[in-house]
Amino acid sequence: MKQRRWYLAGAALAVVAALSATSFAVADSSSPKLTKVTIQLKWVTQSQFAGYYAAKAKGYYKAAGLDVNLKVGGPTIVNEQTVLSKQAEFGVNWFPSLLANRDQGNDLVNIAQVYTRSGTTEVTWKKDGINNFKQVRGKKFGVWIFGNEFEQRAALVKNGMDPDKDVTLVQQQFDMVAFLNHELDAASAMTYNELAQVLETKNPDTGKLFTMKDLNVFKYSDLGTGMLQDGIFVRGDWIKSKANQATAVKFLEATFKGWIYCRDHYKECTNIVVSQGTALPKGHQTWQMNEVNALIWPNKLGIGVMNPVDYAKTAKISLDFKVIKKPAAKASYRTDLAKKAVANLRKQGVDVYGKGFKKAVVVLKAGGK
Repeated sequence: MKQRRWYLAGAALAVVAALSATSFAVADSSSPKLTKVTIQLKWVTQSQFAGYYAAKAKGYYKAAGLDVNLKVGGPTIVNEQTVLSKQAEFGVNWFPSLLANRDQGNDLVNIAQVYTRSGTTEVTWKKDGINNFKQVRGKKFGVWIFGNEFEQRAALVKNGMDPDKDVTLVQQQFDMVAFLNHELDAASAMTYNELAQVLETKNPDTGKLFTMKDLNVFKYSDLGTGMLQDGIFVRGDWIKSKANQATAVKFLEATFKGWIYCRDHYKECTNIVVSQGTALPKGHQTWQMNEVNALIWPNKLGIGVMNPVDYAKTAKISLDFKVIKKPAAKASYRTDLAKKAVANLRKQGVDVYGKGFKKAVVVLKAGGK
C-alpha cells in the first residue's frame, strides 16, 4: 500500500502562487530615504532563507537605509533569469548554476557565499541492498532540475557511470513521495529538507517513524562532488556602479547580521519564518533552521566571504564533469564587498566566524509538527 502523499507537493505550489509577488512588510517602506532593492530567493518561504527574513523582521535592512523586497521562488522561477531581466538586484542560488549561466554568456557575479558546505545527499533504503553509491547502476535515480542536478551527475560520472545510460534518471519532485512509495531506488535529499520528510513519516510496517537506521545516506561532499550552494549574486553590469557597490555592502552587512542572529537564536528565527506562512510546519522548519546553520557555521573567513579553495574545487568539478564547457573565470565572483560588510560587523563587536557553533538537538515528529 502506497504511503500517504506527502503534503508538500500541493502545499508548496500553493504558497508559490500566493507569495511569489509578496514582500515582507516594513513600516514606512515608502520613505524616500530608503533605497528599494529586491532579492529573488531560491525557493518558497522556509528556514533555508531565515537570515533574510530575520534581517527584515529585526529591522537590520531598514537601519541600513534599505527597503528590501524578499521575492519568493518556486518550481517555475529561474532565479538567474529574474536577475538578468532586472526584476531583482540580488538573487540566491547554487554556484554551479551561476557558472553554467556564465558559460552561456550571461554576466552574473557571486558577491557573497553564505553557505560554505553542501547539504545534498542521495538516499536509499537499506533493505534494498544499495549500500554503496556504485550500486545505483541500473536503478531509478532521482534528480532535480533547474541547476540542482549537477552534484548528482558529477558523482555518477566519477563513479564510472554515464548519467544518461547507466541509470534511469527520474525528474524528482521537490518532495519524497516517490521514494516513500518505492517508485525510486535512490532519491535526492537535502539534509535540511527532504531527508527530514522521510524521518517525519511513519513506517507502515511498524507504525513508528522511519529512522536513520532504515536509510543509507550518501553525502555528495563525501563522494567528492559536493559544490558550493546558496550564494548571493548580481548582474555584472549592475555591480560596476560605485553607488550599487555601496548598496550591496549595506545589503550584505544587514543580511549577515540576520544570519548571525539566526545562529544564536534559531528558535526565534524559526518563528519569524513560520509567521510568513510556510508549506511545512514549525517542527520541520526548526529542523531546517538547525541544519542550515550547520552549513554556514563555523566560517573561518567570516560569513559570506568566498573561500578560494572552495571556489576552485567547485569550478574544477563543474569543468571535469561537464557542467561547464570552458574553465570558470575568476570574474565569476568577488570578495571585496563581503569583506567590507564583515569588517563593518567586526567593528561593532559582532562574531562573524561562529567558531564555537554546535548544532542543537531537534527531535522530529510525525508530519513535521
